[in-house]
Amino acid sequence: MAVSDQAVATGTQIDLLSINTIRTLSMDGVQKANSGHPGTPMALAPAAYTLWQQFLRYDPENPLWPNRDRFVLSNGHASMLLYSMIHLAGIRAANSKGEILPEPALSIDDLKKFRQIDSKTPGHPEYGLTTGVETTTGPLGQGVGNSVGMAIAGKWLAAHFNRPGFELFDYHVWAFCGDGDLMEGVSSEAASLAGHLKLSNLCWLYDNNKITIEGKTDLAFSEDVAARFKSYGWDVTHVHDANDRGALSNAYSHALEVRDRPALIILDSHIGYGAPNRQDTKEAHGEALGEEEVRLAKRFYGWPEDAHFLVPDGVYQHFRDGIGKRGKQLREQWTTLSNKYSAQYPELADQHTRMQRHQLPDQWDKDLPTFPADAKGLATRESSSKVLNALAKNVPWLMGGAADLYPSTKTRLTFDGAGDFEAGQYDGRNFHFGIREHGMGAIVNGMTLSKVRAYGSTFFIFTDYMKPPMRLSALMEIPAIWIYTHDSIGLGEDGPTHQSIEQLATMRAVPHLTLIRPGDANEVTEAYKVILQLKNKPAVLVLTRQALPTLDRTKYAPAAGLARGAYVLADAEGGKPQVILIGTGSEVSLCVGAYEKLKEEGVRARVVSMPSWDIFEQQDQSYRDQVLPPDVTARVAVEAGAVLGWERYVGPKGRVIGMRSFGASAPLKDVLKKFGFTVENVLKVAREQVAK
Repeated sequence: MAVSDQAVATGTQIDLLSINTIRTLSMDGVQKANSGHPGTPMALAPAAYTLWQQFLRYDPENPLWPNRDRFVLSNGHASMLLYSMIHLAGIRAANSKGEILPEPALSIDDLKKFRQIDSKTPGHPEYGLTTGVETTTGPLGQGVGNSVGMAIAGKWLAAHFNRPGFELFDYHVWAFCGDGDLMEGVSSEAASLAGHLKLSNLCWLYDNNKITIEGKTDLAFSEDVAARFKSYGWDVTHVHDANDRGALSNAYSHALEVRDRPALIILDSHIGYGAPNRQDTKEAHGEALGEEEVRLAKRFYGWPEDAHFLVPDGVYQHFRDGIGKRGKQLREQWTTLSNKYSAQYPELADQHTRMQRHQLPDQWDKDLPTFPADAKGLATRESSSKVLNALAKNVPWLMGGAADLYPSTKTRLTFDGAGDFEAGQYDGRNFHFGIREHGMGAIVNGMTLSKVRAYGSTFFIFTDYMKPPMRLSALMEIPAIWIYTHDSIGLGEDGPTHQSIEQLATMRAVPHLTLIRPGDANEVTEAYKVILQLKNKPAVLVLTRQALPTLDRTKYAPAAGLARGAYVLADAEGGKPQVILIGTGSEVSLCVGAYEKLKEEGVRARVVSMPSWDIFEQQDQSYRDQVLPPDVTARVAVEAGAVLGWERYVGPKGRVIGMRSFGASAPLKDVLKKFGFTVENVLKVAREQVAK
């Protein structure tokens, strides 16, 4: 149908006109930027259109409606597809407070600014920047991993909140993905767990276009995807033509009918569909088509060849009559139901409201443990377990688990009613992620995006497997919680393969990520207080396997100083300190031991506990100077990790006792002695600093 016929477009004509509008907007955005991925939006426009117009339970006028379906574009390089859908559907903008604004999330001018500085249409979709983007995608496999977390959250929300006659939560999660997503291992981890949990509220659409950046997928990918997903326990259907809207509709309908497992739709498509010289080529994946090829593709679509960012008459109205009208009706019905629910179940309704706003319950911090002074002490993983369980009793939506390591990370919730989240038992709050660290990270992000307060746990060394989702949690500014144990060479006999050396420096390098390494049990309690109050920032809690002395807080400063990132734990008597000892985590007690001996020798020393660089850097300069006076240049930092970065705190004249190599396999005391983590060595270096 030619666009000249648009005025009378009806039925299948308006469907095709709308699909071609999606295609041409996407092509024009990429071409104007002269950068991007045009081919996938051109291929998947019918699939996105059919899903949004006929099936997606989503109200563009209220894009934060809690029971909305989630749409995840895991193949985030196809971002212009999502941006075009957001614009045409008329999704309204929301601000950081969750208030719905009168203006659109994306205007035509926003589409024209694709990939430009400070635009709302970056190269890959970014959560929090553009309303309608449910999660940040681009690193392949992360989006589908997030979708599993969203589906898990949906199941838990239904189990926790729904009551007879009040189906408050029954949303579905739809994710588009491509060959790259399925090649990345994280998708296998996530899909395997989704099948095990029988997440029937989850559907992935796999764009089987057989093209990657290097060429045909058979260069490196020849597996039977259908058989693979069937082995995971998924329902699998196949649509052989991406332009067959009837087959697409049937496949989506079937996915909604599947009640005992997640669904995969394999969709055969032609990347760059309609571009005569670029269709089914690798160039259509990662390059702008070029002006001449754009014109030829538009000619194929029956489009004005020289028109740019054209939305023909009737298309906006068609979307308003489709997803707009249906979504509004569904949302209004839900709001009516929610109001009745609030009257009948006020306590549960209050919980849900607080969840949505990242607010904590009243008295969320009641009954948190305080720990008496104890020279033998306990491992911070042990004190963490006690604090975590006390908090989870008070915060019903705090939940999580470990990558098959809870007996070691001590992250299991053990109080009555905590339960296990398993297939058909979706009200449990203990999650068994299996030995799937990467998948766990992506899933925790998806859960957090769905407003539950989720944590994931493993050994600190395995953050190497989790860096991508951790980085994305910081980029998205969501309050995911990462709990890591076995934080240093202190784990002893397991040796250098398991002894985290560079991980502290790696995590500290991530912007907008709060890392806390508490020095004793009471600092653990204070760390959790800080973490639970974060609303738009993820946190990393780094804990020990070995026992640490619980400091006598009648003798030393209160652990509440942790809230400022670093604080004076023990100070010099009788004047300005001659030397400052700075420690984190398990090394704080070494600094305290050296301090006591220096005091006996008449040396004025100060001990600074510095559990969080990030929080300390947020304090004003006057406080930082109080803790670390600029005119005291004799300083010693002690940390069983890489020395990188410590120069900012010890200065050019200070010393760092840290790791400059990998660790060693031996009993704990022997390992610590070999690398200089003893009171005697701290004392020796401190004396040298004073003598300068």
